[in-house]
Amino acid sequence: MTDIKRFETGARMSRAVIHNGVAYLAGMTAAEKTPDIRAQTRDVLKQIEARLAQLGTDKSKLLTAQIWVKDIKNDFAGMNEVWDAWVSPGHAPTRATAQCALALPEILVEIIVTAAV
Repeated sequence: MTDIKRFETGARMSRAVIHNGVAYLAGMTAAEKTPDIRAQTRDVLKQIEARLAQLGTDKSKLLTAQIWVKDIKNDFAGMNEVWDAWVSPGHAPTRATAQCALALPEILVEIIVTAAV
């Protein structure tokens, strides 16, 4: 049987899970719900980087990312600008981005990633 390690587990979900050398992070949104997609994206990516470090990995080991944007028409370019500056050169993960009604109206972006540990 393979070990499964769960982090910050509650009744509904875990914030992260490691299984077979892969870290799965729950979706992350900005702590500061500013009206700017760039600021929210920077905040989320900072949190992701910190969480990956806690799990013994980093953004150069990203495998995949799912990005949910509230308004893809108006915010896709701004989110991509921040993402492109953040992602490790030569280590871009697979990625899907979609427009989505998020949990609160002030949330502009939510990002889910997996990474090798």
